[in-house]
Amino acid sequence: MNARVAPPLLLDETDRRLVDDFQRDAPVTAQPYSALGASLGIAEGQVIARLERLIAAGAVSRFGVVARPHAAGASTLAALAAPPDRLDAVAARVSAFAGVTHNYAREHTFNLWFVVTGATQGDVAATLAAIEAQTGLAVLDLPMERAFHIDLGFRLFGERGAKANVCGCKALANDDERALLAAMEQGLPLTPRPFADIAARLGWREDEALSRLEAMLASGVASRFGVIVKHRAFGYRANAMAVWDLDDAQVDAVAELFAREPSVTLCYRRPRRLPDWRYNLFCMVHATDRAAALTVIDSLKGKAGAALRDNQILFSTRCYKQRGASFAQRDAGRDA
Repeated sequence: MNARVAPPLLLDETDRRLVDDFQRDAPVTAQPYSALGASLGIAEGQVIARLERLIAAGAVSRFGVVARPHAAGASTLAALAAPPDRLDAVAARVSAFAGVTHNYAREHTFNLWFVVTGATQGDVAATLAAIEAQTGLAVLDLPMERAFHIDLGFRLFGERGAKANVCGCKALANDDERALLAAMEQGLPLTPRPFADIAARLGWREDEALSRLEAMLASGVASRFGVIVKHRAFGYRANAMAVWDLDDAQVDAVAELFAREPSVTLCYRRPRRLPDWRYNLFCMVHATDRAAALTVIDSLKGKAGAALRDNQILFSTRCYKQRGASFAQRDAGRDA
């Protein structure tokens, strides 16, 4: 199956700066679009118009916050081995669940990979059970055991700088922070005072919403605040999930090496599921083409050394769904 490629996205230098400079550390202020405009040398209304255009084009999913995995809910990575002639139909059924945030076809016998989120682990389990019941296929459930690097907010048009990472943070969201995340999960409103609009939904003052977001960013409950992009729209069409069968005694040490590689965007340990799944380490490489991704993965093989027993590369062939985590949905498995 060939990836479905959208027409080239036409960007000017200001668009590139908006995307590259503000995927993280966007100003947390009552008028963030005005502050962005001041940095870019354009008016507030032009910032809003550019974001609206990028969202409509499918290049940006939202302007808002990304929560650290498991800081405000539960999630897992799962996979299905769908018969090829049923793949699209099964994918549509899986994507219909509110708790499913990402859903990709990949080159493997397990050819459909998706992320399930929920307010609790019970919500995630209910969604997985419903997916099994509705598709008639066994779900491969691969919850995260340890994260070594998670950061999809990398530069798209220039050199990738120092890698940001909040994997060591342990803070958990409180009830007010979960409420704020739920109110922002579709992104901030593209209005001059978006936090006033968010606060009004919650019955708060504007300054309360701002201070709570600042606290989440400081504690690591929120990993970043800014422009959330869809990488494929910007030419990063080689989305490679490399999976590794590593000696259990050495997997963490190898993962630490992998996590330092600038082109590795995600790196985490997950359980084996024998006999069907032997791999205990996952990493993602986002590149502009397959050759570039394979070059990175070949380098990682060298770093793994004698700890490596086997590895596979699962390139994505189609993105069926991509959205932020749902904090408002309490039990996606029963609502789909």
